[in-house]
Amino acid sequence: MSLLIRNARIIDPASGLDGQRNLLVNNGQIAALTEANAAISADEEIDASGLWLFPGAVDLAAWLREPGLDHKATLQSETLAAAASGVTTLCYQPEPGANFDSAAQVKLIDDLNRKQRFANVEVLGNLTKGLKGEYLSNMASLKRAGCVGVTNSQQPFHSLQTLRRAMEYAATHDLTVFIYPLEHALAAGGYMHEGEVSTRLGLPAIPSAAETVAVAQTLALASHTGARVHFCRLSAKLSVRLIRQAKESDLDISADVAAHQLFLTDMDVSDFNPLCHVMPPLRSARDQDALREGLADGTIDAICSDHQPHEVDAKLAPFQQTAPGISALETLLPLTLRLVEEKVLSLPEALRKITATPARIISSKAGCISVGAPADLVLFDPDELWELDLNRMYSDGKNSPFGGWNFNGAVKRTLLAGKTVFRV
Repeated sequence: MSLLIRNARIIDPASGLDGQRNLLVNNGQIAALTEANAAISADEEIDASGLWLFPGAVDLAAWLREPGLDHKATLQSETLAAAASGVTTLCYQPEPGANFDSAAQVKLIDDLNRKQRFANVEVLGNLTKGLKGEYLSNMASLKRAGCVGVTNSQQPFHSLQTLRRAMEYAATHDLTVFIYPLEHALAAGGYMHEGEVSTRLGLPAIPSAAETVAVAQTLALASHTGARVHFCRLSAKLSVRLIRQAKESDLDISADVAAHQLFLTDMDVSDFNPLCHVMPPLRSARDQDALREGLADGTIDAICSDHQPHEVDAKLAPFQQTAPGISALETLLPLTLRLVEEKVLSLPEALRKITATPARIISSKAGCISVGAPADLVLFDPDELWELDLNRMYSDGKNSPFGGWNFNGAVKRTLLAGKTVFRV
């Protein structure tokens, strides 16, 4: 069945296209791009006058919980939330309660997701068995099963030697190593950024050095092993500087930042708000400025949600006893576009940070609008104003500090392989 989308403003950061066009979809792929007045027909037509059309977002980090932590969220609830938010590809982030040591576990995710298919789910396999940081996983098997990379998530390694061997093994199989830079000995017992606010609140804190030391160590090992490394969730000013210097040395590295780090700081924890309990912690305004600068100059390649849905009880306790993380799928696109409003990024560059660039990092064909590419697309109304209501979120997790925030522009329809998976 063919679909024709007429009169949309098509924005494709990968090719630089930005203008009114018609787009034809056939058999799940983009079949043609034509001028707005071209004569063309299809089985179904959409008049997208006044709407933007751009690639579905590719989110490099979503904690999807199922199987193993189904009381927090399920694949169905979170992929639906993704579709409603203009996200068409999710990277499943492993964690101790839900991780991937074997091809069978990876296949299970594919089988579970195929039943609802609101979004594509790509899996990051375990770098070490059970994420315990001691014995290496069978990376060859994980790659054959379709894993787009390997990671130890936020779990520590037994030693730097283990990390070195893991990076060497990953390099032999051409697998990207996704690293959460954290020196656990420096961070032990901390809950928020070490600074004036943590001192005033009396909360155990995590210094920026806990991240930057790990960045420096990993960069040294990347140079030594030749591994391709992606740095996850940068939060500190010095980390950005180290990544910038490493890129100038032509190391094969990339980096991302969570959207909330670009809008919240440790000051937002001043009232012990458990919704602002995240890892890495919200840091200072100077760190945030450096993150924004790193995005603008290309040091930081991608923006992700770092989506971590929790049950209500997980945030109903004193700050130190709450689970870290934000339910963030539904604010990824709005917050990214707010960077355009605040003149941090241009519109094409902001969209690139959540489409073409993350797609390149995981070697996906998604994230672009070109003939032959998957028809994973978003129709977006730039003029609609809305407020985030936590009770109306599609995700099972309602744990967002952005409740009550107003945003400009809303997703009207999301297509996955040419099929409408969300529509207002």
